Amino acid sequence: MKLQIALDDVTLEQALALLEQVKDDVDIVEVGTPFMMEYGMEPVRRIKERFPCLEVLCDTKIMDAGAYEARLAFEAGADYVTVLGVTDDRTIQEVAAEAARNSGKVMADMICVPDLPERIARLEELGVDVIAVHTGVDQQAAGRTPLDDLREMRAHVKHTAIAVAGGIRLETLDQYLLYRPEILIVGGGIAHAKDPARAAKELAERIHEAG
Repeated sequence: MKLQIALDDVTLEQALALLEQVKDDVDIVEVGTPFMMEYGMEPVRRIKERFPCLEVLCDTKIMDAGAYEARLAFEAGADYVTVLGVTDDRTIQEVAAEAARNSGKVMADMICVPDLPERIARLEELGVDVIAVHTGVDQQAAGRTPLDDLREMRAHVKHTAIAVAGGIRLETLDQYLLYRPEILIVGGGIAHAKDPARAAKELAERIHEAG
């Protein structure tokens, strides 16, 4: 299992300083969508240059122009891009093909997918590398939880890696570990912790014990 840190509401300099503190305990650095909207591909370039041993995921949430948008991220140094699971199959195929050309990986974000079992089966056919639980804020307000989606996803995914995000902290971690996701995504649980280095270390140790 891998620990992914999600960077969303930070400046570029704050992100680099934070990564200096947690670099030994995280595996994947996510350049979150708001972060990317603020700075473009610059965080991908800077993080990959400064921390070459860490994998970088660019949360592009690609919906169209799959090959072109994926290429922008991979050429900047991303190891993963994200594509929305609700988009057209052709777009997902283009993203997957571009990833293969760049030795990269594709994470399918399942936000707002209405029929998880059916879409999971198709995404596995299309060759995505990771399928990610993403229970939107509005969905959570209506009572849906990431654990509900993770439970359903684990029941239907056959061979693709699973990632999950949503309120993961040391106190809630064991609930997620029950379903053995390959990637656990933590944002505020590290970035907004009083001691980010300690939070990352404790999470990493618990994940590695479980794994």
